[in-house]
Amino acid sequence: MTSEFTIAVHALVYLNHKAQLLSSEALAKNICTNPARVRKIMTKLKKAGFVSTKEGAEGGYRMLKAPQELNLLAVADAVEAKFVTASWHSGDTDMDCLVASGMAGIMDRLCADLDGICRERLEQIHLSDIDKMIFKT
Repeated sequence: MTSEFTIAVHALVYLNHKAQLLSSEALAKNICTNPARVRKIMTKLKKAGFVSTKEGAEGGYRMLKAPQELNLLAVADAVEAKFVTASWHSGDTDMDCLVASGMAGIMDRLCADLDGICRERLEQIHLSDIDKMIFKT
């Protein structure tokens, strides 16, 4: 899971909870990261239509979607998150050994399958579910 996904979910839950315009500094303080990082992610969330922005000294971000309408898969797609990937491959496709030449493809398919399972589960979880977990409602 990428940190962008975690930051995006945190920011959206906090914006929904506060139900007001919040600056990147206010979001960053609650998320425990820096405002520049928050702004980068919020740009993606705005492009996806999840938040609106107001420019200037009194500017910030506001939720556009109701929490029960926004599932975590949509958030993941907005920030282009991958959940299970192979960052390195063992073996070599040019080797004569079937294990060495075939392992990378096998692991890529396994990772893609696992990523798909994660994505299916995230589609079932909405921001309103996160609210319920936090506030035990």
